Amino acid sequence: MIRALLTSDLHGNKFKYNYLFEKIREIEPEVVFIGGDILLPFNSIRDAVSEKSDSFLCGFLKVELQKLKEEMGECYPEIFVIMGNDDNRISEEILLGDKFTGLLTYCHKKKIQFKNWIIVGYNFVPPTPFMNKDWEKYDVSRFVDVGCVAPEQGYHDSSITEYELKYTTIKEDFEELFDSCATERTILLSHTPPYQTKLDRADLDGKMIDYAPLDVNIGSIALKRLLENRKFYLTMHGHVHESTRITGEYTDTIGDNLAFQGASERDEACVISFDLDNPYDSIRITKTKL
Repeated sequence: MIRALLTSDLHGNKFKYNYLFEKIREIEPEVVFIGGDILLPFNSIRDAVSEKSDSFLCGFLKVELQKLKEEMGECYPEIFVIMGNDDNRISEEILLGDKFTGLLTYCHKKKIQFKNWIIVGYNFVPPTPFMNKDWEKYDVSRFVDVGCVAPEQGYHDSSITEYELKYTTIKEDFEELFDSCATERTILLSHTPPYQTKLDRADLDGKMIDYAPLDVNIGSIALKRLLENRKFYLTMHGHVHESTRITGEYTDTIGDNLAFQGASERDEACVISFDLDNPYDSIRITKTKL
């Protein structure tokens, strides 16, 4: 048995982080997965918000993980982390640098060996209504759903080229990552869930813009197609906070693939505890902020 935990969409919320640390101490997992949106949301005031995010990473997260590692010693888990659409790309430099060495592993678009598995991370989500575009990308084409804003029309890091914003897709990224390799022992940690599943159900029922209804499913079509045609060991997701409440499910099966939804709503902290040797043996544990 290999104890594992998943959580997502902590959004710089210390209540949610402290609940995660509490469960790490209690369960002593060998591995922890954090599925994106780890920082405080940002907006057009880039410098001030980036400074706040960096302060959170180094002044809170790094400090608390160091305490946890000193306390747990050899029982300290491997921690795999990605970012999400509410995270600013400039803070990626900190996660890639040496400040978090030995504390966590940032795995966006990387293939990392962990025991008998390969961990692959992926930050991007399809276009949303929000203006933060550092980790948004067209899905399978340049189509933008009703109510959403194209990646090149919002706020984004200056290092992102016009070509990347306008002409690259999630579909192409998945082809580059997976077309030439076997995936039966691959664990995919992706911020976006697959489209039209129990994991991507947004609270948009009956909502319209200019008489056009909004799609209540906001996941990735490219990811849905990938999972329908390829076998992964396990996939894990976040992004859609309310999906579990609406569907009553935090797991789904797409093709031959088991998938988890690790996000929780604003005043709820959650972790999914499971056996990595048998991920069908899982439980979702929650705590509500009073």
